[in-house]
Amino acid sequence: MDERDLHLMQGILFTDMYQLTMAQVYFEAGIHERPAHFDHFFRSYPNYGDHKAGYCIAAGLDWLLDWMENTSFDQPALDHLARERDIEGRPVFKEEFLHWLSREGNFKKLKLQAIAEGRVVHPNVPLTTVEGPLAMAQILETALLNSLNFQTLIATKAARIRHSCGSRLLMEFGLRRAHGWGGNQASRAALIGGCDYSSNAGLSFVMDVPPKGTHSHALVQAWMAMGRSELEAFQAYADLYPDSCLLLVDTVDTLNSGVPNAIRVFRELRRKGYEPLGVRLDSGDLAYLSIQVSKMLDDAGFPQASIVLSNDLDEMTILQIHAQIRDDSERNGVNAEHVIRRLTYGVGTRLVTSAGQSSLGGVYKLVALQVGGEWKPAMKYSNSVTKLINPGHKKAWRIYDNRDRATADLIGFSDEDPASQETLTLHHPAIQGVSRTLKRSDISRIEPLLERVWEGGGRRQPRPTLEELRTRCREDLNHLDTGVLRMRSPHIYHISLTPRLLEAKLQLIAKVHKLREG
Repeated sequence: MDERDLHLMQGILFTDMYQLTMAQVYFEAGIHERPAHFDHFFRSYPNYGDHKAGYCIAAGLDWLLDWMENTSFDQPALDHLARERDIEGRPVFKEEFLHWLSREGNFKKLKLQAIAEGRVVHPNVPLTTVEGPLAMAQILETALLNSLNFQTLIATKAARIRHSCGSRLLMEFGLRRAHGWGGNQASRAALIGGCDYSSNAGLSFVMDVPPKGTHSHALVQAWMAMGRSELEAFQAYADLYPDSCLLLVDTVDTLNSGVPNAIRVFRELRRKGYEPLGVRLDSGDLAYLSIQVSKMLDDAGFPQASIVLSNDLDEMTILQIHAQIRDDSERNGVNAEHVIRRLTYGVGTRLVTSAGQSSLGGVYKLVALQVGGEWKPAMKYSNSVTKLINPGHKKAWRIYDNRDRATADLIGFSDEDPASQETLTLHHPAIQGVSRTLKRSDISRIEPLLERVWEGGGRRQPRPTLEELRTRCREDLNHLDTGVLRMRSPHIYHISLTPRLLEAKLQLIAKVHKLREG
């Protein structure tokens, strides 16, 4: 693959064909530059099978804006479109449409608002709104969903794993098992959601975080294939990295060979004035081995040495390891909390592939179109109430109760101002007749969620640092009730509509019913 092919795949043609064919229909109908309003949102939290998330973490926006800044219909892209033929041999794309794309095929006329990266987000609340000429707003759909859905999915998984392991060191090790170049998106999202470090060297340098990693089994195997020993392999590694020595001890026999050999190397390091980092366990009963290895390290005089656990870990496995260590500690004569405190985690496959929930059901829906100078709500009708979109030009707010805990996200029309109301009525988005009322005395603050991020052909916000993204994530998670953070059967966070939006939605549903009935 040469550089031109790479540019073609990652540039403006990083889209679905139907986006391009729809854009040409809009062009032929003369509505391609009519102002349109699209919402991006997801319908449900990730469900991992035996457990489900109660929140998500927004991620991917910064890379989407980078793509928009550097992408347009250049000549190579236009040449490829011009060569496309239908089954009758006729050009798929007309010359007039391609000429328009050559002039206007960029994102300079769009306006984007979004919930900031790193923030907690919930179903049906617009994560991103796109306003501008219909054709180019349509063409943006695929790239937007690709970037925001996947990174939000992985950042969510990382936040849950962080919650399980508490303040202990957490590293992302998943690049070898990730889905192609999506591994870079996964590593970035993992760092936002809660991982301290990544083994992904290039991505770590881009994010200004030191990459982390030790050695694999291959190092020991190579020495043994040459007729040498595990001890000699460990010594070679320690000689080169004396101040960051962390040894993988399960290539031969963890308790009878790996740990004793590691201790011999650690003693030699200490004699030379260095302190070892610790050992890594990548197979076997990790809870049992953690207890036994901890005892051996303590007895050898290395109570501060870390024990890094890896091998298909996720949030539930980590909780189970902690529970087993606590259950088995007394009969093994160890302090369970001492063992758990020295643990750190390398999480790979199950994080970067979001095992159990491989995609986020984020959608991009037309919700309003300007007709005769007025915004007209647009709505996709569905027999499923959960798929009925909220029409119109909207905003979203987060409402905090008197404990300063997030109690609801409220969706309403863009000209509404819930902060000015003495009493708020919050309606269920799908079930008629279900609502609750909040008085101003029940509320500590009401926070607008959507920020203007793209207008006039470029960014409207400074590029966030990784630490800013992580801080947003931590702060939002701290404002959630503990029930929402539960790993199993989390408490349902309230998503609500204003009375005006609910009424408009019901009127549109009634209108569609009449049209269907003829």
